[in-house]
Amino acid sequence: MTNAQTTRKKRANGVESRQRILDATVEIAGERGYDGTSIAAVSAKCGLPASSIYWHFKDKDDLIAAVIERSFETWLTAVELPGEDAGTPLERLTAMAANVARSLVGAPDFLRLGLMLALERRPTEPRGRTVFLQVRAVTHQKIADVLTALFPGLDNAAVDTLATYTVAGADGLFVHREVTGDAVDLVALFELHARLVHDAAARMATR
Repeated sequence: MTNAQTTRKKRANGVESRQRILDATVEIAGERGYDGTSIAAVSAKCGLPASSIYWHFKDKDDLIAAVIERSFETWLTAVELPGEDAGTPLERLTAMAANVARSLVGAPDFLRLGLMLALERRPTEPRGRTVFLQVRAVTHQKIADVLTALFPGLDNAAVDTLATYTVAGADGLFVHREVTGDAVDLVALFELHARLVHDAAARMATR
């Protein structure tokens, strides 16, 4: 085997191992929360030695932050406003909201773990919490950009208020589903939320 082939194989194995570790962490953290997650538990779940985990991640905090980042990147692709051919502003906003909800159902890890960390206060702030607050700010800006595109008459203060309301409302609906169970139709709730945001934005844009 040539050096190039060996390098490619090692790189592929490294990527696969990293994904196995992250997948195992999602399962453990989903069951036990941040405090109940440990390198030993992740090692047992993924079948890789602790040394392999430490090769990829500095510590548990770094590992949790990576889970949040990976899940957020997957979810963020859904936060895109359909083009004008998709219909009226309300139809476009509602379609985006439905896509966001479906993506949250499929990849909820960043929001579930992030909210846990955001609501806790520790002497030393976990990196995972810092990462979540950063991705939350990215989400706020994405929503603000969507509102500005749909309602150019809105001033900056109105856009910021509506973006805050949109993100906070989505958090609440997600928590409601987590508490109540999978029977909750998150897509329908997000579509309703989008209609309320649309109506509020339309009123504010004409003041």
